[in-house]
This record gives sequence, C-alpha cells and structure tokens, in this order.
Amino acid sequence: MTEQHRAAEEPAPSAGDQNGARDTPRVTEDTVEALVRSQLSKALGGKRGMVEAAVPTLTFTLGYVITSELGQSITAAVVVALLLGAIRLVQRSSPQYVITSLFGIGIAALFAMRSGNAADAFLPGIIYNAVYAVVLSITVLVRWPAIGLMIGPFIGDKEDFTSWRSNPAVVTLASRLTWLLVLPCVIRVLVQYPLWLADRYEWADTFALLGLSKVAMGWPLQVAAFAGMVWVLARGRTPLDRGQGSTQNEEEGREPAGDRTRPEPP
Repeated sequence: MTEQHRAAEEPAPSAGDQNGARDTPRVTEDTVEALVRSQLSKALGGKRGMVEAAVPTLTFTLGYVITSELGQSITAAVVVALLLGAIRLVQRSSPQYVITSLFGIGIAALFAMRSGNAADAFLPGIIYNAVYAVVLSITVLVRWPAIGLMIGPFIGDKEDFTSWRSNPAVVTLASRLTWLLVLPCVIRVLVQYPLWLADRYEWADTFALLGLSKVAMGWPLQVAAFAGMVWVLARGRTPLDRGQGSTQNEEEGREPAGDRTRPEPP
C-alpha cells in the first residue's frame, strides 16, 4: 500500500480537534526546558550580560588590591561600567544589564563608603543571596514553588495559571527546579560570609578572595544550576501532558478512557 493510499484512508481531524489543539498549548519537557533557558538567559543577559556584570567587580577588586584606595577603586569600576554601557548604545543594543550593574555598584559603594571598609562592598550581595534563598525556600515549603509560578501560564487552563497545582507531579518537578535555584545562593553565602567576617574584623586579609569568589560564584554557579535543571527535565519522568489531559476530560464531562468501567457480563 502506498503512502497516498494510507493518507486517504486515515480519517481527517475534526474542526473541534483542530481548535482544541490550537487553544491548548502542548507542554512537554522540551518546551519547559526552553522556557527555563529563556528565563535564565533574560535574568543573566546571556554571555555578554554575564561578562558585563563580572568586569566592574573585577575592576573594583583588582583596583583596591593594587592601590588600597577605596574611592579610586569604586570610580574605576563605575568608569568601566559606563564604558560598557556606551558600547551598548553605540551598537544600538539595550544597556539594561549595564544599568543593573551600575545600580549594584552604587549600593555596594554606599555600604563601603559608609563604613570605610572595602569588604563591605560585597555585603549587599551576601544579603541579597541570603534573602533570595529564604524566599525561594518558602515558596517550595508552602507548595507554591517559584518555578511553578513561572511555567504556570503554559500548563492547564490558560485563564487560571494556578491550575498546575492540581497535578502533584508538576508541583514536585517545579519544587526540584526551585531547589536548584536555591543551591547557588546558599553556596555563595556559606563561602562569602565567612570571608567577609574575616576581613571585616581583621582576622585575616581575605579581600582578594572575597572579590574573586564573587566573580567565580556568579554566573558559573547559575550555569551549573541550569545544567542541573536540564538533567532533571531530561530524565523523562514528569507527566506534564497527563495532568493537562485529565483537566480537559473533566471540563468536557467525560471520564478518561482507561477509567471507564465496563458492565459485567450476565
């Protein structure tokens, strides 16, 4: 039998099936993976955004190690960030991540200039990671994982983005992915806070290690967390479509085919 004969014998999809396929987005592990990749890329600004965030920090750290001048080191970091922003504007691309970097430098400078201790420039980042880890952990513990809120609009009822919570498997997956976001924040705090304490109270000169750890534990840890997400998604054990199918059957007032009970023969 030729392919044309097979195609002719196969029933054509009904208009209702076609409309349902258009109305309900198909959520698979690949689409969730793409969604996580997209959100992470937006958060980090891609490879270029990650470099633009790291260079001012490196400039500040090296400047203070070489000169021991807090004001000059902060000025050098700001000048570098402005230069990166100017390059963005010349290329007519968004300076969003450079502006974010400048905002971070400004807060760090306030902390450092207020105390006169250069190590305090890294304190806002430590506080941010600690708070971020606590907030994300709470979302998991109360069964509203942050990743679930991100992918919710793509699962189940489009008008009710919380419908994903009716599927325990989806909640479990979102919780695991959220824990992978918590892990880098916890690692940063566990490493950088002791280094900050040692320098702040002059137990040891750990300023250079503190600056290098901030860069090394920035986007590399985020990329590692993303790799862990890809591994979790690639395991192929998350029935995202199954929960969506059950929702459709309930809305149509029909039981799933596998759950229908057949009458006993007389």
